[in-house]
Amino acid sequence: MSTSIKSQTAILSKLGIAALNPMQEEAHLAITSCDEVILLSPTGTGKTLAFLLPLINELDKNCDEIQTVVIVPSRELAIQIEQVMREMGTGFKVNAVYGGRSGSKDRIDIKHRPAVLIGTPGRIADHLRREAFYAGDIKTLVLDEFDKSLEVGFEKEMSEILDLLPKVNKKILTSATYGVEIPEFVRLRKPITIDYLNEESTQLQIKNVISHTKDKLDTLVNLIAHIGNQNGIIFCNFKESINRVSDYLSDHNISHGTFYGGMEQTERERALIKFRNGTHQILLATDLAARGIDVPEIKFIIHYHLPVKGEEFTHRNGRTARMNSDGTAYVLKYDKENSPDFIGDLPIQELKKSELPMRSEWSTLFISGGRKDKISKGDIAGLFFKQGNLTREELGVIELKNDCAFVAVKTATITNLLPNVNNVRLKKKKVRVSII
Repeated sequence: MSTSIKSQTAILSKLGIAALNPMQEEAHLAITSCDEVILLSPTGTGKTLAFLLPLINELDKNCDEIQTVVIVPSRELAIQIEQVMREMGTGFKVNAVYGGRSGSKDRIDIKHRPAVLIGTPGRIADHLRREAFYAGDIKTLVLDEFDKSLEVGFEKEMSEILDLLPKVNKKILTSATYGVEIPEFVRLRKPITIDYLNEESTQLQIKNVISHTKDKLDTLVNLIAHIGNQNGIIFCNFKESINRVSDYLSDHNISHGTFYGGMEQTERERALIKFRNGTHQILLATDLAARGIDVPEIKFIIHYHLPVKGEEFTHRNGRTARMNSDGTAYVLKYDKENSPDFIGDLPIQELKKSELPMRSEWSTLFISGGRKDKISKGDIAGLFFKQGNLTREELGVIELKNDCAFVAVKTATITNLLPNVNNVRLKKKKVRVSII
């Protein structure tokens, strides 16, 4: 067995994956043998692992400079890819840089060069302009969700990045749709295309839900009651709409989180953490959540507003019915409005009168210590079991970050739990534990 196969087996084991899927196998072969690859595959099929695995095999352990740059359209996707590579346990350093994060943090992270640098176009272009690192050893460029990062708004930065990376000889472009013409400045010659878009799961159902009022709020609440206790995302087109819908859901005691571009990065991250750990089953979001965010299996999507483009409709729907599981996308339609051409004729979902779902039994706690303090998930679980007197059923998902951690616990336990675990020593650090 070759070293690369051995290491791949170890990586998959760490990630809890038994074997690569057909798309990942084909991508691995193509990326290993070709210098230009376009990878098209639906959301949730594992494109991140598909390009990271073969590229890690090509990294030089003796090189002290950045070797691979991955460009993504959003902060959340940058953070997600960084997390995946760290969980792979490759021994290679990885860092993510993006707008909304302080430049001083970037400089600290990249002072000791990562082998792989992930970032948004503006932030990567800024570092290259400033010559914050040597670019001569960067041989591989990945454009993840390239249909978004190559749009007109990013054109200037993307063109500049390509000009400032003269030694790149391998280019990988990935997307869940193919709705954009690749500009000349990317300088692709004869790329090989791996297209799995037609392999998308047929278990996605799309249905119209008719509203007799233009604002659709009452219909939305009735639909949530009809769906019951399941995880899902409600998409709106504007943050003002999210705030209005959020207030209405709160008035009806429907627990939910919000996620949109105008939020502080910390708030956005915490909204996703609460959604992942079950504190919230519903996430109200703009199209920022349609791609590149790490969320659990989602059973439904609600289009409170329809997007302008068919590609975004596809990306939104791609959050559910992933990896051959089933899911439903609901289009809330005012009965006097016309549907856009990319929708087509959809079956109508009649709503039966139902009780609203119960509020989640989980809450999220913040811990003021993390990976840099040598704290592990096992250390946190031990604290909550031994000093917090929790049972295994009362402790939920633990998310460990570099300087903090988040823990889901049953809400009913918090009153007795907090005095026992707050301001106690975990490893060598005295940690604060508080509810968020």
